[in-house]
Amino acid sequence: MSPLSNLEQSIDEICDLTWKPLYHYIYYKVQNREEAEDIVQEAYMRAIPYLKKGKVHPDKYIQFMKTVALNVLRDSWRKMKRDGVTVSIDAVAPIQEESGNPEEINTSRMFVEYALRKLSEDDRRIIELRILQGYSVADTAKVLQKTEGAVRVAQHRALKRLAEKLNSMNKGMEESIHE
Repeated sequence: MSPLSNLEQSIDEICDLTWKPLYHYIYYKVQNREEAEDIVQEAYMRAIPYLKKGKVHPDKYIQFMKTVALNVLRDSWRKMKRDGVTVSIDAVAPIQEESGNPEEINTSRMFVEYALRKLSEDDRRIIELRILQGYSVADTAKVLQKTEGAVRVAQHRALKRLAEKLNSMNKGMEESIHE
C-alpha cells in the first residue's frame, strides 16, 4: 500500500470520527440542515491540508474541526452582512397552484402580506430576519439583542400567530362566499 493511500485512509477515518459531532455542533448554531451540511463540507475542505501535514494531534481532531467550522460559519455571516440577503416571499415559499392562475397567485401573496402586516412589530421582525432574509438564529439574536433560545421561542410563536391569522382570513373568506 502506498503512503498516499494510507494518508487517504487516515483522513477518511478522521472524517468518520468527527463528522457527526461536528455536524450537530454547527446545526445547533444555524438551525438549518442544508446550511449546516455546507459549512461542515467547507470546514473539511479547509482542514484537509493541515490534516495531511500532520499539524493536528489526534486527540485534538474534533476540537480542531469545530474551530475550523466555526471560522467558516463566521466567514459566511460576514459575507451575508457585507452582501446582504434579499429573498422574496415567493422564493421562501413558492405558491403552488394547479391552475397557475396569476390572479389566484397574487391573491394568495396578498393574503400572506396582509397577515404579516397584522402581526406585531416583534413577530414581523422575527419572521423577516429568520424566514424572509435567512438569518441564522445566532445572527437574529445579535440583531435583536436577545438570546438564541428567546429567538427560537419567538420564531415559533410568530409563525403560529401568522398561521392563525391566515386561517382566520381563510375562514372569513369561506363564510362570505357561502352566504
